[in-house]
Amino acid sequence: QECACLDTFLRADDVTFHAAKNSKTNVVLQQSQMMSHPGAQPQMMMSPPKKEGFKRWFAETKTSMTGDLVRSPDDELFEEIQRYIHGLDTQMKNVSTQASGLVRKGKEMANGLFEFGLAFNLLGQSEADALGDALCKLGETADRLSVLSAEHSDQEAMNFEDPLVDMIKMIHSVKLALHKRHEKRLTFSTCLQEVESKQTQLAKLRAQMGMEAKAYAMEMSLRRAQDATEVAREDFAAVSQRVLREVDRFKRETTEDMRRTVLEYIQLQVDYNKKMEEIWANLIPQLERVQLDSNANVVGEGGGDSKSPAPGSTQYQQSNQQGSGHSEPQIDSEPVVMPNPQQPM
Repeated sequence: QECACLDTFLRADDVTFHAAKNSKTNVVLQQSQMMSHPGAQPQMMMSPPKKEGFKRWFAETKTSMTGDLVRSPDDELFEEIQRYIHGLDTQMKNVSTQASGLVRKGKEMANGLFEFGLAFNLLGQSEADALGDALCKLGETADRLSVLSAEHSDQEAMNFEDPLVDMIKMIHSVKLALHKRHEKRLTFSTCLQEVESKQTQLAKLRAQMGMEAKAYAMEMSLRRAQDATEVAREDFAAVSQRVLREVDRFKRETTEDMRRTVLEYIQLQVDYNKKMEEIWANLIPQLERVQLDSNANVVGEGGGDSKSPAPGSTQYQQSNQQGSGHSEPQIDSEPVVMPNPQQPM
C-alpha cells in the first residue's frame, strides 16, 4: 500500500493527487466523527493495538541511531544522487529568488514609467508652443512603455518564474522519494536485527532444560520475523528500483524543461528590448523637428515659418523690440507748399 501511495505521489497529475489526498482526509474525518459519537458503531471504533507499532518505532529509532544499516550495491549511487539533489535544490532556490526579484523590479519599472509619463504630460500642457507638443508626446511614449513593461513582467512571471517554482516542487518530490527509500532501508535493517536477536534467544532456550514451550513460541516468533524480513527486503528492493527510474526520468525532464525555459526567457527579453527601441526611436524625429532661434525661443518645426505670436505674449513683445531696433530712423520735415502758376507773384 505504501508503494502504491509513493507511485501515486510521483506519477499522478494534480487532479489524481488531490483526489487521493481528499480520500485520505475523508477517512480521517470519519474516524474522528466515530470517536466523537461513542454510541454510533462500537464495533468500528476498535482501534488497532499500538503496542506493536511502538515497538517497531523504538526498534527503528535504535537502528537509526546506531547507524547499523544494511548495505546494498546501489548505496554509492544513492549517495551521489542525494548530493546532486541537495546541490540542485540550493541552486534552484537561489535562481528562483533572483527571478522573483527581476519580476518585482519589472513591475516597479512599469509604475515608474507611468509616473514619468504623467509628469511630462503635465509639463507639456504648461507649454503652448511646439516644445509643449513634443513634451506631451514624450509623456505618451512613457505611458506606452509602462503598459509594455507591465505586460513583460506578467510574461516573465508566467514563462520564467512559475516554471522554476515547479522545478523546485519536483526536486522536493525526489527528496521525499529518497526519504521513503531510506525508511524502507531502515525497516529492512531492523527486521534483520530482530531475526538475529530471536535466533540468539532461541538457541539459549533450546540449551536449557524445561524450556520447550518457550522455545516453541520463540521459534514461531522467529518464523514471523523471517517472513516480515522477506517482505521488507522485497519492499526495499522495489522502492530502490522505482526511485532510480524516477530520478533518471527527473534528470531528463528537468534538463529539457530548463533548456526550454531559458530559451523562452532569452527570446522574451529580445522581443521586449526590440519593442522598447522601436518606441524610443519613433520619438526622436518628433523632438528633432523642434527648432530654436538665437534667443533659445521655439521658432517652429521642420525649419518652416513659425506661427505669429499672440499679442501681449513674451515672444510678441520681443519681436516688436527687435523690429523697432532694426528699422530706419524717420526724418521729421515740414510740408512743402507748391506755388500756383496762375497767381501773380
